[in-house]
Amino acid sequence: MTLLPNRPEALPMPRPLLGWDWSRPLVMGIVNVTDDSFSGDGLKGEAGAAIAQARAMIAAGADLIDLGAESTRPGAAPVSVAQEIDRLLPVVQALADCGVPLSVDTRHAATMAACLAAGAQIINDISALEDDPAALAVVAESQAAVVLMHKQGQPASMQQAPRYDDVVAEVLAYLQTRAAACIAAGIAPERIILDPGIGFGKTQPHNITLMQALPRFRADGYALLLGVSRKSLIGHLTGETQPSLRIPGSVAAALWGAVQGANILRVHDVDKTVQALRVWQGLAAMA
Repeated sequence: MTLLPNRPEALPMPRPLLGWDWSRPLVMGIVNVTDDSFSGDGLKGEAGAAIAQARAMIAAGADLIDLGAESTRPGAAPVSVAQEIDRLLPVVQALADCGVPLSVDTRHAATMAACLAAGAQIINDISALEDDPAALAVVAESQAAVVLMHKQGQPASMQQAPRYDDVVAEVLAYLQTRAAACIAAGIAPERIILDPGIGFGKTQPHNITLMQALPRFRADGYALLLGVSRKSLIGHLTGETQPSLRIPGSVAAALWGAVQGANILRVHDVDKTVQALRVWQGLAAMA
């Protein structure tokens, strides 16, 4: 049995983005300024705790920080835009000089505009700039990078009965369509990052199929983000029901993503992921 497959060859290098180094996978630390989080790490809007957590992740080796103030776990209820901005803005302002790019996980144009003005450099939208009609223009008028994620349905109901005829082809076609819409609106291709949306309107067989097909999402030269940390896929494969106890499986999934071409790994456990990547890269360098 091959424990770590070779990194796929002949994948195009992503286009240059904000001076980032694509020669290795980047680690994006997740900071949830939410009342609830599927992973059990919601900070209930406490700005000080969020700032401290982000700085600890940077010290542990995070290349990027992703800040979110609306839970989008399966079954989650939406929060108001005003509440989202109130939670995020103090954190973005405090971290604007933290030394790594800040990403804001939101699907609301007003939140995007406020956080970009405060110093954020990336918009991470689970709706690929579709849920809010004004979102596309907000990003186009900035210089920010954007993560376009695929989901089927809305968080409150997306896991009730997800269905695809060909999950890889359909998710890829959707992301290509959204990327084309972004380019048509004036967003340069090098600012676009794709995310297949593991766990967002997918069954476990769908998730596994997408994980096995990650190289296909690199074919057009877009950077690829993978977010599988602590998700139900890990529980499905291991039997672990508590998200906070899925750290070893999450690290294994991150390594799988890295060798399959993921450029950004969005994770809760930065220190463990960074250590695993350093060991993998060090051994690979000696081969």
